[in-house]
Amino acid sequence: MSSSLSSAQAARAAVAMRLQSLMKDAGLSGHELAVRCGWHKSKSSRIARGVTPPSDADIRAWCAACGAEDQVPDLIAAARNAEGMYVEWRQLHKDGMRRVHERNVPLYQRTRLFRVYASNLVPGMTQTAGYATGLLTSITEFQGTPNDVPEAVQARLSRSRVLYEGHHRFALLLEEDVLHHRVCQDDAMRAQLRHLLTVMRRPNVSLGIIPRRARRSVWPLEAFYAFDSAQVAVETLTAEINVTAPSEVHTYLRAFAELSKSAVYGDAARSLIQEAVDALG
Repeated sequence: MSSSLSSAQAARAAVAMRLQSLMKDAGLSGHELAVRCGWHKSKSSRIARGVTPPSDADIRAWCAACGAEDQVPDLIAAARNAEGMYVEWRQLHKDGMRRVHERNVPLYQRTRLFRVYASNLVPGMTQTAGYATGLLTSITEFQGTPNDVPEAVQARLSRSRVLYEGHHRFALLLEEDVLHHRVCQDDAMRAQLRHLLTVMRRPNVSLGIIPRRARRSVWPLEAFYAFDSAQVAVETLTAEINVTAPSEVHTYLRAFAELSKSAVYGDAARSLIQEAVDALG
């Protein structure tokens, strides 16, 4: 989490530094720029220091004041990217969870290789309706956001059709504890585990389980989803962090490769899943 969060902060700081440079190149002080923009002088200072993220209108006004209108498109794109990297779940779910799932459908459809590391929950694209209902109900109650769980579950299942349609491949890694976290009723949990046994038979799916006692070179991490080699979505308690910087994406993919070495596959993985089923009685 700290690495990805610092990346988001660095992206915001980079936008602020570019705006500062434009101001200096124009020979303006912060006060003079604020006057030209019709702002209180503290606003230009907050933007220049990266305290307040600039809106699209702020960037247009800033660039106009500096005679640098040609920089507007690039700066707006950079600012939007910086703000999009770190989004609180409460903000994402302010209107419920259905829209978040629907919004991600194009990303899922264009991704050819999904690499998913699940340290706490069964990966979304392999969840059953019962498991998803228990999970999304708990999330809604914890966050205090609008309850659209039935609609969100259907949207999640619809988004998961990529598992069965098109030319998508899935490399899934689960910590063994994921098999034992009861986020739904026992019957639903049992059905979810059996569904994993079915999913792992698919030719486009590689499912590995990292045993609790496995010798490992990479410690347990926050859950993350890698979409090809272009983007990684990291899930923390409070926010979704979208990593697109090539160096950071590479780091997550390297971690995935190392974690894969600690996992068991095939019959060994099926045995761990069956043990979890049997533990439910």
